[in-house]
This record gives sequence, C-alpha cells and structure tokens, in this order.
Amino acid sequence: MSSVLEQRSAPPAATRPTAPPRRTRLLALPEARWALAALALFLLALPVHLLGGPAWLWGTLFAATYATGGWEPGWEGLKALKDRTLDVDLLMVVAALGAAAIGQLLDGALLIVIFATSGALEAVATARTADSVRGLLDLAPTTATRLLPDGAEESVATASLAVGDTVLVRPGERVGADGRVVDGASDVDQATITGEPLPVAKRPGDEVFAGTVNGTGALRVRVERDPTDSVIARIVKMVEEASSTKAPTQLFIEKVEQRYSIGMVLATLAVFAVPLALGGDLRPALLRAMTFMIVASPCAVVLSTMPPLLSAIANAGRHGVLAKSAVVMERLGRIDTVALDKTGTLTEGTPRVTDVRPLPGTDLDEDALLALAAAAERPSEHPLARAVVDAARERGLPLPDAVGFSSVPGAGVTATVRGRTVQVGSPARLSTTSAEEPHHGPVADLESAGRTAVTVLRDGAVVGVLGIADRPRPDARATVAALTRLTGRAPVLLTGDNERAARHLAAEVGITDVRAGLLPEDKVAAVRGWEAEGLKVLVVGDGVNDAPALAAAHCGIAMGRAGSDLALETADAVVVRDELATVPAVVRLSRTARRLVVQNLVVAGVFVTVLVAWDLIGTLPLPLGVAGHEGSTVIVGLNGLRLLREAAWPRAVPPTPRTAVSDPL
Repeated sequence: MSSVLEQRSAPPAATRPTAPPRRTRLLALPEARWALAALALFLLALPVHLLGGPAWLWGTLFAATYATGGWEPGWEGLKALKDRTLDVDLLMVVAALGAAAIGQLLDGALLIVIFATSGALEAVATARTADSVRGLLDLAPTTATRLLPDGAEESVATASLAVGDTVLVRPGERVGADGRVVDGASDVDQATITGEPLPVAKRPGDEVFAGTVNGTGALRVRVERDPTDSVIARIVKMVEEASSTKAPTQLFIEKVEQRYSIGMVLATLAVFAVPLALGGDLRPALLRAMTFMIVASPCAVVLSTMPPLLSAIANAGRHGVLAKSAVVMERLGRIDTVALDKTGTLTEGTPRVTDVRPLPGTDLDEDALLALAAAAERPSEHPLARAVVDAARERGLPLPDAVGFSSVPGAGVTATVRGRTVQVGSPARLSTTSAEEPHHGPVADLESAGRTAVTVLRDGAVVGVLGIADRPRPDARATVAALTRLTGRAPVLLTGDNERAARHLAAEVGITDVRAGLLPEDKVAAVRGWEAEGLKVLVVGDGVNDAPALAAAHCGIAMGRAGSDLALETADAVVVRDELATVPAVVRLSRTARRLVVQNLVVAGVFVTVLVAWDLIGTLPLPLGVAGHEGSTVIVGLNGLRLLREAAWPRAVPPTPRTAVSDPL
C-alpha cells in the first residue's frame, strides 16, 4: 500500500466535478398518473358505498375507477390479441368487469386499483434505473483538451477523441478517455472504477481511466481506447445487459400466467355455454359461469405469495434493509454463494491512523509525534492527511500553527512548525529505506501488515512512522461467519484493491478465497462463472465499480451510506444504516418468508380445488362461493402477516471485539 503515498495532494472536494443527479419525477410517468387517479376515485367511492349513499354517486365513482385504472392495460391487452397473445393485463380487466357484472362492483374496483398501482411501481423502478445508468455516463467529461503536433491546445468533445490522440488533464479535472500517461506525475482518484480507497500515483507508462479524478499534477495521456469502449462505457453496457439476464425468470412467470389465463377464460366460457347447449336457462348458466370465474380466480394464490414477502420487506425496512420488490425478497432466500467487496463493504471506507511509532532516541512520545505530523498535514486535502488530522483531534491534541506549507507530488508535504522543518509522506520519497536505518523495521512491519506507512521527518531526520489503514467494520468477521453457516461455503472477496491489502483484510475477517486487482468486468466474469456452475450468487458492494456485478448476480445488496447512485439503483436491496450484520439477517428472513409462501399455496390450492369442483359438480351458491374465496384469501393473508412481528426479525450478528492494533487513535 505504500505506493499510494507517492502522490500526496488531492484537489479540494469543491473543485471536483460532479454529475448532477437526474431523477424521473413520479407524475412524469403516465402509469403513475393513472394509478393515482384510480386510487383517489376508489377512496372517494368507498365510504359512500359502505355508508349506504346514493347508488348513482358511488356507481359513477367506481365506474371512473374502472376507466382510469383499467383503460391502459385493457387497451394494451387488446393490442396483444392482434399477436394472438392473451395478455394478463386484459385478463385482470375482464375479471374486474366480470365481478361488476354479478354485482361485485367494489371487488372489481379494488382489483383494478391494485393492478394499476403495481404497474406504476414497476414503471418507476425502471425509470430510476435508467436515470442512474445515464448519470454514470456523466462521470466522463463531455470535453477534453487535445494537444496538437505543434504543441497547441484545442478543446474537443470527448466523443471525437481517437486512439493515438494526446490529451492534457489539468489538476482537478476528470480524465476524458482511457489511456496511458506519457508525461507528468499526479495522483488519481479512481475509486469509481477500481474501488481503491486512496488516490493512486500515476507516472509515465501507467494506465488511467475515463471519469477518474486527477490530483494536483498535470498529466499528458495518450488515448488507447475509443470513447465508446472506455471502462465507464463498458460498465454501462454490462449493467444493462446483466439486468436483462433476469428477464427469463419474468418470461417464465408471464408464460405461466398466460396459460392460466387462457385456461380460465376457456373454462368460464364452457361453464356458460354447455348448459345452454343442453337446453338450460340463460340466467342460471350466467350465474354459474360468474361464480366459477370468482372461485377460480387466482386471488388467493396471489395473496399466498405477496403478504409473506411484503411483510418481510416491511420488517427488513424497519431494521435498515430496503428490498426493492417482493421478487427480490424471494430471491434472497435462494442464494448459496456470497461475494463481498472490500472497501466500503467489509471496511468502513475511510482511512484511519492505526499506529503511531516514534523512533527510539527521539524526544517525542506518541502524542507529540502525532501532533507534529497533524500540524504539517492540516492544510492538505489528501485523504491520508485528513486521517492524520482526525486522529490528532480524536486524542484532543492541540495543533501548533504551520507556515510555509508546500506539497510535492510523489513525496508528501512540507511545513515549518515551531521553527522546525517538518516533512510527512512516503518513506520511499522522503528517505531511504536501507536496512541500517532505524525506521526501516517499523516501515516494513506496517507494510507487511497491509498498512500504509508514513514517515515523519524533523529538520531532515526521521523521528517516527505512522500506520494508516481502512479498518474493517466491527461486525465484519461475525457477518462472514454467519454467511458461511447460511450458505455452507465461505464468502469470496472481490476487490479492485491491491493483493497485499486484500489478503490482510481477508485474514482479519475470516475469508480465504481472495480475488484482488479486479476491474468491473473481472467481477462480472467471476459472478457469471459461478452462475454457470448453477450457483446463485449474492454480491454485496457499494461503488460504481460494483454495479455490473450487482446487476449480474442472482441478487445484489448495496451498502447505502457510502454507496454510489448507480450501485444503489442497480442493487436489489440497500442496507440503509450501513450495518453489515443485517445481510445474513435479511437472508434468513427471506427463507422464512419462502416457507410461509409454500404453506399458503397449499391452503389456497385446497380451497380453489374444492370450490371449483363444487361449482362444476353440484350447485355452489354465489354467496358461499364468495365467502369461501374471500375466506381463503383472509387465511393466507393473515398467515403471511405474521412476519410483521418484531420477533420475526432474525437476531443480529454480534460484533467482533476489536484487537488493540486495530483501535483508532
């Protein structure tokens, strides 16, 4: 990790260009507008109907509910009939009209409202995901400074850059294209691509990526990829492609629904037509057919699934985990492999001072050494400098004033503190590391432990060494153990960080399978490899670089506090409170919900079978058919609502006590 110190100064946060968030407004979607109108009309009609108000009033309001909530799905269903497809949307509208035809106007209107609301929520989710993907493209700047052969500069659109062009990236700017540094030195914040928590030193020959943020040095970069093939562009493409891979599951559900729809329509027509063909009367035949439509409708089956899953979603939400749909909650219970990101997921995502080691023979103790370093670092905006200053403030140390501050890319900072020249920075740049020097041992010890070593010099002599690391979350080890028990196999660490830091962190939290130095496409390849073996993978991450893997996985969970917009939108669930221990808890909750779904399906199936057989073989009175149908709905609904109880949330994973070496200063 010492290499990250080779560039020490980063531009102030205020100078870093950021893409303005773009969100589709709820009312901008026609599905949402019609659903809200249908709901409002239903809520106006309901009290009038229940309180015995004028029939013309509540009848008109219910009719308006049918029209506003049902016209669009009905029209789409009619258009689907041209392709010889019986759309489930049309079936739901027909079922609502059928209920109204036999006097069940309220039930039909409620069905319309529920169906319209579901369609609106799906449209909103789709629009938000599209917004986040478009916003990702804003990470790459729209213009770049291209250098001409005669040394002149011109501002051009990044889309017009070609392989072989040379661009100038000034301090604080975003890199305009994937390429390689040909001149200059600087530090580059590439967390959006690799997930590395600290800026990475870049010198001639090093690769840089579009959308990453340059530090204080100027870089000349030769373009090596067409802008349409940049890492950022490939991330967008992979998110879109991976999201579409979930479509086969949806297609399977639609196919089952279509077959059921066709069967139900044919059966209802047969129940109506056969008695008439045998000389029966019209009214009894119509009554039997409408009764059949009611008792054969899949309401109880649908409610067998939704209440347990929705109750689990509500319970998880109370405990800081937002699952985006019932499908997500059901999928979480199926996972058998877990892949975890490092920075911001297993770790807190913020560098912390972990060690303060004054050299023997100096007149400084730990507090004095830390205060000296913090005084020199205070004017710097670099993440390591902030870590040193924060550590001193946590100890309540007074910081003397520093004058003559300067920052040298690749070396560190220099300032005058109480008349003494103080330098803080990379051991490789500020001093030699020969075995004879007294600070060599502490530096080697810290770097072998996966920490970033920072040397502190006073008047040219090394007086101490600081160790800085992104510490693991307090519940990381217990969470890894809980996930191992749940799935039967230990989680895997997927990270863009360097091998040494990754393996050190993995050893701390109990992970043995480590994949380090990965770009986003490498993470996706690993996930797809497991999926090809028949495994159902859960990916937990937080950054833009994790978004493709989150989308490609069977299920993805994003850490909410530090998570990027794209990761939060792409993930199936979000841990809002940043508590890693809730991940195994929500998986266990999902498995409980799935067991209740099976129980409900058995109950609903028995009721539907008995009622349909009664109506076909004997004479099922309409009131009894409605009572049996609604009774089964109430039973499965109440069974599913059990997961709303506080006791249904699995006990949280106890945090792992910190060791002394990991304690913050």
